Amino acid sequence: MKSTLVSKDFMLVVIGQIISLFGNAALRFALPLYLLNLTGSSAVYGTVTACAFIPAILLSPIGGIVADRVNKRNIMVLLDFATALLLVLFLGIVDVWNPVVLIALTLMILYGIAGAYQPSVQASIPALVHEDEVMVANAIINTISFFSSLVGPVVGGILYSVYGLKLILWMCMACFVISAIMEVFINIPFERQDSRMGLWKTVREDLLTSFHFIKKDKPIIGKVLVMTCGINLFLASMVMVALPYLITEVLDLGTLPVNSLYGFAEGALAAGGLVGGICAGIFAKKLPVQTAGTMLVCCVCCVFPLSVFLLVCSSGLVNYFVLTGCCFFIMMFSTICTVQMMSFVQKETPSHLVGKVVALIMTLSMCAQPLGMALYGILFEACQGIEFIVCLMAGAISLVIALKTCTIFHRFEEDLGVFIQGEQRENF
Repeated sequence: MKSTLVSKDFMLVVIGQIISLFGNAALRFALPLYLLNLTGSSAVYGTVTACAFIPAILLSPIGGIVADRVNKRNIMVLLDFATALLLVLFLGIVDVWNPVVLIALTLMILYGIAGAYQPSVQASIPALVHEDEVMVANAIINTISFFSSLVGPVVGGILYSVYGLKLILWMCMACFVISAIMEVFINIPFERQDSRMGLWKTVREDLLTSFHFIKKDKPIIGKVLVMTCGINLFLASMVMVALPYLITEVLDLGTLPVNSLYGFAEGALAAGGLVGGICAGIFAKKLPVQTAGTMLVCCVCCVFPLSVFLLVCSSGLVNYFVLTGCCFFIMMFSTICTVQMMSFVQKETPSHLVGKVVALIMTLSMCAQPLGMALYGILFEACQGIEFIVCLMAGAISLVIALKTCTIFHRFEEDLGVFIQGEQRENF
């Protein structure tokens, strides 16, 4: 029997996510920043961060398959403990290994764990709440994610500037241990599926089933997935590289502490996601999936003020505030769009396929990010002094993709209207 939003099980998932995602946010802030401070190179930063996505891309579909065949609670507990153990190992060898290689390997493992972890969280939502509460539940989880991302970089920036990297690692390790202990007490409904086939045949069959569902049964999901990959390649990747590079290496901020300012900018990015998640939850009934394309257009339009100010304004501090403000609104609109789409997928997908389909969507959408981040790392370094061109190019291409997404959803709305009218005629 499914629970409500205020049930013990869903609340434990929420609290566990707060703690675990805070640790993830602080780690993903501190480790790349430490690398950027060591090398001063956006190309190294972009390449290493891009490589970190590779395990997430490879392990996310495996995580989705496992999420549909193993108790999701056990997956969350195991992976949180594994992350804590990884940090213990990092602390033990950080002073003797090459820091670039060590950070690259650690980020790859962290992203790989996250890729295997998130399908279990997403697949547990329709199992824990009623269908009419799925979008609100998704909004809550997304709000938690961005709240943690808001606090993590801000706290991480302050602690990193004052105490360095090791204190942050110890703090994050404690977060993962606490989260794992809490998750032990979650009860998620679970039905064991037939797994008499061999491991590789099971993986192959599950992946083919997911592809067939997206391509044949729900082709709109496949179309929007292509658009999402484009946005990740040309917009999300640009923001992820531009934010640390422009603040710490390009903008003239005088004697101001650039690492702390970068932490506050990351916090503003997360604050936009927090506001977007809250709006998606409050206005869930007024935000049908057909408006997702409009949200995406609004998101992309927020890039252009940044390009203009980088071109015409010489004040590093003014450009910093414009960059921070643009990132806030980019994340706000993109979060609303993400909540709409994820809720749509969860509602339209059979329960025995939710984990696999969600993981496949996450995997394919993530595939564009490593390529994009490596590309923008090179572009920003090649365009020193004219960084506005890179931002303008990213915005122009992303706007074309967003407008195409609006067209797809407009056609979906027309087709849905025809289908409903046909059903009404049959019933009459």
